[in-house]
Amino acid sequence: MENWDLIIIGAGAAGLSAGIYATRSGLKTLIIEEKLAGGTTSDAPVVENYPGFAHIAGGELAQNMVLHCRKTGVTIHELETVSALKLDGEEKTVTTHKGEYTAKAVIIATGSHYRELGVPGEKEFRGKGVSYCAVCDGPFFKGKRVLVVGGGNSAATAILYLSGVVGEVVAVHRRHAFRAEEALMKDIASKTNVQVFLNTEIKEVKGEKLVNKVVLLDNKSGETRELDVSAVFVQVGEDPNSQIAREAGVEVNEHGYIKIDIYQKTNLPGVYAAGDVTNHPVKQVGTAVGQGITAALEAYAYIKQPYYRK
Repeated sequence: MENWDLIIIGAGAAGLSAGIYATRSGLKTLIIEEKLAGGTTSDAPVVENYPGFAHIAGGELAQNMVLHCRKTGVTIHELETVSALKLDGEEKTVTTHKGEYTAKAVIIATGSHYRELGVPGEKEFRGKGVSYCAVCDGPFFKGKRVLVVGGGNSAATAILYLSGVVGEVVAVHRRHAFRAEEALMKDIASKTNVQVFLNTEIKEVKGEKLVNKVVLLDNKSGETRELDVSAVFVQVGEDPNSQIAREAGVEVNEHGYIKIDIYQKTNLPGVYAAGDVTNHPVKQVGTAVGQGITAALEAYAYIKQPYYRK
């Protein structure tokens, strides 16, 4: 069993930022990540709203954070899945498929996962034309027609990225207007190889070995039609990765997001949460970084009890 001052679960923007500040404060810090460090920032084709970077690939920004975190001395365990948490009491225990660790405080920064459409064919063709990451899979469809589903910033960003990679992009959104930033929508309007259909839902994904068409429903007329496409990029939001925390007694709201106060504290002493897994209303890289910093400094105060907190 390894003993640490602080264990951070999740190596996305929030977890990495927390790691940097915790280690610089003198805490012996471990980050455990079930995938590769970087989080969902890595999936963003481009980031244009992070201060100091007018235009940067999400993967590059994420790797800069990872390198910075490692440079401060944080230990990062990648490809290690947390299976259980014991968070009551002064000593917290984190169990993974590789071992068991104890810490005086824990920060939960487990982020979120891509929300699915729940339509026929989606699961069957996942990885065979159905994708949740434009930057990961877009280059496989050069010269082809692809469909993007969604109406927020992530959908708009995916549309813009794909418009420069594939032959044609068809975008569908079930509501009467996109929720994306105006600047993104202006850029989409300038693209000659992008078609946008509002009040339109995807009802089914079809294909043989690979995706070759979708069934679309016009919400106003009630008519359905088939459209030939080579891929479907699903960009309809995310759900929090909070199950392991809930099972350990951490309170969540009705949507599964971890409840926090302005100091990133949860209902359990010495347990903090940061980033997309929390009930903070804004899900952005910048807010995740800020939450991670706050959580780390609060964890430091909890563990070390500096003079200004006594």
